[in-house]
Amino acid sequence: MVPAVSPSTMRTWAGFTAMSVGMFMAILDVQIVASSLPEIQTGLAIPLNRLSWVQTAYLMAEIVAIPLTGWLTRVMSTRGAFSVCVLGFTAASAACAAAPNFGWLVSARVAQGFCGGFLIPLAFSAVFVMFDGSARVRATMIAGIMAMLAPTLGPTVGGFITAHFSWHYLFLVNLPPGIAVALIAIAAVRVDRPNWRYFGAVDLTAVPLLAVFLAALQWVLSEAPRRGWGDPTTLALMGVCAVCGGVTLRRCQRHPTPLVDLAAFRDRNFLVACWFSFVLGVGLYGATYLLPLFLGLVRGHDSLETGTIMMITGGAQLVMAPIATVLDRRIDARLLIAAGYALLAAGFLGTGWLTPATDFWGLAWQQVARGCGFMLCLLPTTSLALDGFARASVPNASGLFNLMRNLGGAIGLALIDTVVANRTPIHVDGLVARLEAGDAAAARFVGVPVEQFSTGASGPIDPATRELIAPLLERAGLTDSLNDAWLMIGGFVFLSLLMLPLLRPVSDASRQTGPAPSPAQDR
Repeated sequence: MVPAVSPSTMRTWAGFTAMSVGMFMAILDVQIVASSLPEIQTGLAIPLNRLSWVQTAYLMAEIVAIPLTGWLTRVMSTRGAFSVCVLGFTAASAACAAAPNFGWLVSARVAQGFCGGFLIPLAFSAVFVMFDGSARVRATMIAGIMAMLAPTLGPTVGGFITAHFSWHYLFLVNLPPGIAVALIAIAAVRVDRPNWRYFGAVDLTAVPLLAVFLAALQWVLSEAPRRGWGDPTTLALMGVCAVCGGVTLRRCQRHPTPLVDLAAFRDRNFLVACWFSFVLGVGLYGATYLLPLFLGLVRGHDSLETGTIMMITGGAQLVMAPIATVLDRRIDARLLIAAGYALLAAGFLGTGWLTPATDFWGLAWQQVARGCGFMLCLLPTTSLALDGFARASVPNASGLFNLMRNLGGAIGLALIDTVVANRTPIHVDGLVARLEAGDAAAARFVGVPVEQFSTGASGPIDPATRELIAPLLERAGLTDSLNDAWLMIGGFVFLSLLMLPLLRPVSDASRQTGPAPSPAQDR
């Protein structure tokens, strides 16, 4: 491909860096808010059964926006789309900070998530329309570090802000960088021209269908584990999701100018890369959900302590990033993908043997493995997915590629919640039975005096003793159910490697559907 602009210019790098920071803000926002939901609940007197909507509203809007990136980019240009979206994200952040009640906050979170959803695929598509050769590899590394570090740093940043300021600053911190990033992008990003005629030519009828399909899917995945998969509301929304999804898919296949161009999936490398993006989403979002759950509910750490422990993953990512960049230029992408997903699987499987006493050092090597694995996974799969598309097709392909990662995260979290909810009572009952049978190993695991449950049958636990050790049993049962979730995801990541033989070598993966326009034509 012909690069859009010279990769050596400071202007190009300044514009791309600004776009990467905007993406970082959008991803970080989910995690820093998640770590401080109790403070938000107290501040706005939000009922506990509605608190999850502070996050669900953002995620639903984000997942609707991501596949629309190609259409918005073609209409407004890369610079226009990014600048408008980052300013919209910043304004919505201010509205969140000023929220006087729950309804206002949720509405502002919808706007924030919708604008933030565009920033992620826009940054990744910029890698492939602004750079070429070794500069593209470096740009992919920068975008990858931003995308991977944001979930890891989120609990630490959120915990620090909440501990030293107030929950309002979780949103106010977006204002200065948001404005600065928008101004830099306006001045430095020169990729393509807007095509306002495309606004009316595209199949706009599919917009509400796509929005309802993705929003309903996100709602089901977020709420079904708590409500139950057989809940009438859940079943009704699953039906709505299936109908709207089917109609949207049909329109995208038959309309001459579809809202989302699914033709990219005809390419085998792109299809398999999207599968690995889905798996990466399961792993990334699963790890940043399971580890704080264990550290907070089992170990009793606050959000700042939890974030500090999770910094091991971020440190491993920073160390591995330049190494992965060098390897990406010298080693077959398929070998890097194999190494990355194998490391990721090892990090998950190795965490599936926690005890209620496990802490910092018992979690260290697994976090290093996952941190290194994340970087080795992201760089080659992104290159295989997007390298070779004509410039006008990159934003659409980037939207689909990033959508798969978000869907992987949403489905992974739903599976984790279901496993934890269903397996914890089973494990508690099993531990009680083992204690009643005099199992010393179970006594050590739960954390009760071994001499009270010596080897051999000791009979039923009397009510007073059971009430006394009930908190320990709950912690131990939760630990076992979390182990089930770690092992489930580790096994899934490991089995995903079965798709690796379907990838073609990069040299054979010519997906160019037409010549990329020259820099002069684009400007």
